Amino acid sequence: MSRHRVSMDIGGTFTDVVAYDEEARVYAAGKSSTTPSDLTEGVFAALEQVIESPSEISFTVHGTTQGINAFLQRRGARVLLLVTEGTGDVYQIARGPRMNLYDLHYRKPEPLVRRRDTVEIAGRLNYAGEERSPLDEEALREAAARFRDEGFESIALAFLFSYRNPVHELRAAQVLHEELGEETSISLSHVVAREWREYERISSTVLDAYTGPVVRRYLGHLEKEMRERGLAVTLHVMQSSGGMVTAAAARDVTLQTLLSGPVGGTMGGVALARLLERPNLICVDMGGTSFDVSLVVEGRPDVSTETELEGFPLLMPVVNIHTIGAGGGSIAYEEAGGLRVGPESAGAEPGPAAYGHGGTQPTVTDANVVLGRVDPTAFVGGRMTLHVDTAHDAVASLGKVLGLDPIQLAEGICDVANAKMAQAIRTLTVEKGIEPRDFALVAFGGAGAMHAVFLARELEIAEVIVPPLAGAFSAWGMLETELRKDLSLSFYSPFALVDQGELSKLLTEMESEGRATLLDQGVAESAIRVEHSMDLRYEGQEYTLVVPLEDLQEVVTETFLDVVGDRFHAAHKRRFGHANPGAPLEIVALRTTISGDLGRPQPMPQSPDPERTWQSQRRAVVFGNTGYDTEFVRRAELPVGAALAGPVVVVEETATTVVPPGATLRVDPLGALIITVGE
Repeated sequence: MSRHRVSMDIGGTFTDVVAYDEEARVYAAGKSSTTPSDLTEGVFAALEQVIESPSEISFTVHGTTQGINAFLQRRGARVLLLVTEGTGDVYQIARGPRMNLYDLHYRKPEPLVRRRDTVEIAGRLNYAGEERSPLDEEALREAAARFRDEGFESIALAFLFSYRNPVHELRAAQVLHEELGEETSISLSHVVAREWREYERISSTVLDAYTGPVVRRYLGHLEKEMRERGLAVTLHVMQSSGGMVTAAAARDVTLQTLLSGPVGGTMGGVALARLLERPNLICVDMGGTSFDVSLVVEGRPDVSTETELEGFPLLMPVVNIHTIGAGGGSIAYEEAGGLRVGPESAGAEPGPAAYGHGGTQPTVTDANVVLGRVDPTAFVGGRMTLHVDTAHDAVASLGKVLGLDPIQLAEGICDVANAKMAQAIRTLTVEKGIEPRDFALVAFGGAGAMHAVFLARELEIAEVIVPPLAGAFSAWGMLETELRKDLSLSFYSPFALVDQGELSKLLTEMESEGRATLLDQGVAESAIRVEHSMDLRYEGQEYTLVVPLEDLQEVVTETFLDVVGDRFHAAHKRRFGHANPGAPLEIVALRTTISGDLGRPQPMPQSPDPERTWQSQRRAVVFGNTGYDTEFVRRAELPVGAALAGPVVVVEETATTVVPPGATLRVDPLGALIITVGE
């Protein structure tokens, strides 16, 4: 009988699967090495550790890295870009760097489409979406012939003012499908990003076309394999916005899945904020390859309406995640007489030297092994035994170059990695006027809890939370998400002169469109939740702030202008430190988010058991160049209410938690480890 809710998260080094048994109300986690040649192999290897067959799955969601990997490694599809006549250079010219105006070494990113692969098509709409000249269908057929003859794999269509009226893009797609077949990959700018700013909309459409074929092939392959093994329910995919979508819908706009893997951890943080009554959290995910930072503010994920990847702007809702190359596999090396760590990673193959797979360069994992902070016999639930001598040799070889003994260098590697990760946290907090001390730090990923207390001390954060299944927390968080549909519409108007009736009409239409989409994906009407907002700015400003609306009724009230205006001024004060309540405002865009609840796990809180004891071992662990007799305990044996004073190392199947001297740990009713940082 189908009774497991299952999530799957593919990382750069490991693939995690979490299964929730709806009858027993307990979780199980599986972990296997990521298999780059065929990612489904790693998925099924981890899945087999928690359930017998996909036929037991009642609900499933997947976070995929295929799109972002194709982009980062520049192995996406060859794209033919079709634009309005006269705008063929827009994508190449791009936009000047706002943050690098005085950087003499700045170089624009290499465009994903060459200028000679950009085709101008006659036909024009004006700013209001009214046709000024008809679409040149003969030029489209010539472009289709070139697509066929020159081996292109995908088409990006981005016509002027299509966000106002998509008629030309829709007709162009129809003509191209007639010429090339319905299976041809075509990305339409009004579907990908129905917003103003021509370059940003073209950039988003090109990236969708560039990664789309890769993602569609992968999702199709995964669905096929799952069906053949007995899956009888819909496969869902995480979106960059923190919601999820059916795999079928994800194939229509693959750009939504670009950051779908890392956002699972943020959504897990949202669930923890609710369950533990801690509304402000800094979520840090340290895996084998990267270190991801995101925020939960007042119980909600920190979501932006646009982002940038390696210099390419993207118009889409995305959880703000700052990523650096710092993970357990990050390689330490000498440069200009100093110690450097990362961003290069040993990855899954050969991996750190301690894995015994042929790696010889020292990594962060090797440093922790040398310091004694890892149980070498219990790594990945005991399915992998770490080679302490190999790790020691790798660290010692670099130590000779730098004139340090292995212990000194191992602590130096951890210190350098911790400093890089602390700075990554400051990028999302201090640099935006947010005080880290007002937050708790949630640490997850295979290595996150190993370094969390050291990061918290550097940032003066008082509390660290290590959630259950910390090593697979991103997968755990995916089970806490909802279906989500984001709609946007460019709408320019002076705020004081806005037609409130028209505003209400447009938002109502957007809500209806979003509701219909979620109903088609199996959400009950009673489980749908709607949120409206608008992009506002002071007159003369270039960029905007997203201001939420309470509901549609608020739009037509007499106090609408005053209430929402005050809301904008307050948001501007929080974000920039100042506001100008007397200045006129402008509306630039309308936004509607439709969320649909498909149910979520209901874990059973545990009661304290003062009589329960646990077994432990004692080993020497180095902290501050001093060896400490340290207790090693199994997390599964710790009862609710258990309290331990550091130094302690807590071992579980998918992660290791290090509690250094001066810190204390207790187990809460949901099984989370609450660490008071101390010192």
